Parts: sequence; structure tokens; C-alpha cells
Amino acid sequence: MAFSSNGFSMFVLVCLVVISSLSVATCAGNFYQDFDITWGGKRAKIFKAGQLLSLSLDPVSGSGFQSKKAYLFGRIDMQLKLVAGNSAGTVTAYYLSSQGLTHDEIDFEFLGNLSGDPYILHTNVFTQGKGNREQQFYLWFDPTRNFHTYSIIWKPQHIIFLVDNTPIRVFKNAESIGVPFPKSQPMKIYSSLWNADDWATRGGLVKTDWSKAPFTAYYRNFKVTASTSTSASSDSTWQTNELDAHGRRRLRWVQKYFMIYNYCSDLKRFPGGLPPECKRSRFL
Repeated sequence: MAFSSNGFSMFVLVCLVVISSLSVATCAGNFYQDFDITWGGKRAKIFKAGQLLSLSLDPVSGSGFQSKKAYLFGRIDMQLKLVAGNSAGTVTAYYLSSQGLTHDEIDFEFLGNLSGDPYILHTNVFTQGKGNREQQFYLWFDPTRNFHTYSIIWKPQHIIFLVDNTPIRVFKNAESIGVPFPKSQPMKIYSSLWNADDWATRGGLVKTDWSKAPFTAYYRNFKVTASTSTSASSDSTWQTNELDAHGRRRLRWVQKYFMIYNYCSDLKRFPGGLPPECKRSRFL
């Protein structure tokens, strides 16, 4: 194909516009535009032109934020760098939630530790106000040294929890056997840093060392691909995709070597029988 000089210039211009559009589509969100600081006053800060956010906890108060929009299905990504050093007694929560007594919720909670001990990543799924679906993991890296990406993929068929794009948990839609699934209540994104030394570290045996305060966690590179209405995303891939073979292998690896608690294995907690969804898959 031959191009005139004007035609070639126009072609280059179009290409630059397309490339620019693609870059914008993959850029992180802006905390000024996408979130509101909800509590904690100056303990929560947005800086670097909206590209970085920090939450802090001191003896007076913790802090938190929430998204301006509510979402129904899609993928949520956030990079976090957790409280370093002796963070025992603290909890950094990052989750999706609707409101009300019959709320739905999808949780990441990071339980603080003594210096040198691993964080515990606590996950849970609430449907119609009922949770009690906890799975807990150790991470295979130090989450305080660098930023890592924590993601939630929420589709009508399942919820997938991911860490650095590695799936760690799948909660499948089991409505066919009478288990409610979150699919009708849009949820906002929330995060908070707060004191939970009555239970967070070794069941409350290790208390918060306030001489180490303030405790600070950092957030960046928020990204969402989701619907913001009460209907599902028009992108059909969100409705159908399952884990591929590589994803299933990674899931098995995490659950074999790093899972430390699974409600679906806790026979003492459920003496009358495990919840019905636990019979569907060993990887719920």
C-alpha cells in the first residue's frame, strides 16, 4: 500500500491516538477522583497527584476510605504495602461490601504480626448478611517490603481471590443447592486500618505495641473493570471465563502449601455437617 506524505502523517497520528487511548485504559485510577476518606481525619492521606494513598493507626484512632462508586461484577485490583515491623494487633482490611442487615461482602483482611512472623491473610464471603466462610493463608513473600497486587474477580458464576495474579481461593455459585450467592447488590470498595488486638494476633494473646505507632499502610495502582449499574457488565468474558489449567495449578499450589485454615475442613465447628457448598469442590 502506498502512502502520500499527508496520508502517512495522518496514519501516524491515528496510531498515536490509539496507543494513547490504550494507555489511558490501562492506567491506575486516581484516589482523589475514585475514593472518599471516610474516617480518621489526617491519618488518611492522598498524595503524589492522587496516585498514592496511606492509612495510619495511632492510639487515638485508625482510618479508612471507600469508593465513590458501587460495582456489580467485574475485577478489582489494588496494590498494597502493609504495615512493617511489629504490627501485632493491627488489621488492614480491603474489601467489597453492600449495606444493610442482608449485606453481601467479599473480604481481604491482613492480620498483623510480631516482627519476623508472617502476616495472616484472612478471606471471607458474606451473602445476605451471613459470613462464616473463612479461609486463611500465609503469604509466600514479605508484604511489607514492596507493593503487591490483591485482586477480586466477581462474576455471576464465582468469586476468585488473587495475589499477584495467582488465584488463592475460588467461591463458586452454589445456588442450585440452596446456597445464596452475591449477585444483586452492588458493592463499594472499602479499606481500613484499625486496632483489633482482642483477636487479630494469636487470638488476642499478643497486644498492640503502641510505642511503634503510628502504623501505616500504603495503596497505589487501583484499577477496576466492572459495571457501575445494577446490571451485569456487557463484556461477556466476565460472565464465562473459568480458571485455565495454569490457574488451577497455581490454586492447588497455594492451597497445599500456604493455606492454614479452611472452614470447609473444620468438623469441630460444624458438628452437624459441613456447609453444603463445601461438598461441591475442594477448592471453594
